[in-house]
Amino acid sequence: MSIRHGLLALLERGPRYGSRLRTEFEARTGSTWPLNIGQVYTTLGRLERDGLVVQQGADEAGHVLYALTDAGRAELRSWFTRPVERTNLPRDELAIKLAMAVGAPGADIRAIVETQRRYLSEAMHTYTRLRAQALAEGPGHRDEVARLLVLEHLVFRAEAEMRWLDHCEARLLRLAEAAATDPPQPPTPPV
Repeated sequence: MSIRHGLLALLERGPRYGSRLRTEFEARTGSTWPLNIGQVYTTLGRLERDGLVVQQGADEAGHVLYALTDAGRAELRSWFTRPVERTNLPRDELAIKLAMAVGAPGADIRAIVETQRRYLSEAMHTYTRLRAQALAEGPGHRDEVARLLVLEHLVFRAEAEMRWLDHCEARLLRLAEAAATDPPQPPTPPV
C-alpha cells in the first residue's frame, strides 16, 4: 500500500496530525500494516514539499495539523483511477527460498514447504477469526468495512499461497519420480 496515498486519503476527511493519521491508517487496514510514527512524519514532510499538503495550524493540544491542497486532492483522485501495476513486483522471499533450495545440496524442500504451510494455516486461522469478529460486529462504518476488506484480502492471499505450495510440492514430487526412473547418464569421456 502506498503510505503517501493512504495519508492523502485520510486527509481528505479533514485536517489531521501525524499520530492521528497513524492510528486511523492502522484502524482502516485492520492493523495489518503498522506504521512507524517517523515514517508518517517523513511522508508528511515529502507531501508538504511536493505541495500536496500544507500545515494548517494546531489543535488544542498543540499538534500540528496537516490539510490537503487542491494538488493533493487531484493526486488522490488520480491514484484512485489508476490500476495498481504488477510490473515491479516485490521480491518474494518464499519464492526465492524455494528456487534456491531446488539446487542446494542438503536442502529439504518438503520441510520448507511444510513449515510454510503450517505458518499459513495459523495465519489463516487468525485472519478468519478476525474476519468473523468483524462480520459479527456488523460492519456499518466505512473504517469497519475497510478493515474487513483488508482481512479478506489476507485470507485470499494466504489461500492462494497455500495452493501455490501444493503446486510446488506436486511439481517437485513429479521431478523426483522422473529422476528416479531415468537411467543414469554415462560419464562424458575426456577430450
